[in-house]
Amino acid sequence: MRLIPLCLVLALIAGTATAKPPLREVPEIDDGLMAVAIADQIRKSCDGISARMLHAMGVINGLKARAKSLGYSEAEIDAYVSSSAEKARMRAKATAYLAARGVSAGNRDQLCGFGRSEIAARSAIGTLLR
Repeated sequence: MRLIPLCLVLALIAGTATAKPPLREVPEIDDGLMAVAIADQIRKSCDGISARMLHAMGVINGLKARAKSLGYSEAEIDAYVSSSAEKARMRAKATAYLAARGVSAGNRDQLCGFGRSEIAARSAIGTLLR
């Protein structure tokens, strides 16, 4: 009889130890979405640069599949990508990322030059553009 309560306690402790962090704290997911967000901003701002939409959808679906493989539910993923607070945080993160590379997100010439250099470098952002 004493084994059942002990098993329950051990299960609760194990469950607590494996709690998932918020998706924004999973770099491969958050950074991947930031690359998509920056590429989207570039394609909307720059004549002559367009999106590789099928590739972008593949990246997004891959990030979603990875999040699921890490144990996140469809509801958790949807809450993360549709949250107004997360969208604002992602905009700030993308702006800081660009600024660290000498690019003002509001400066079209800098943004487009950055986009062209990312395409040439075949970076995570560049592969989403053409």
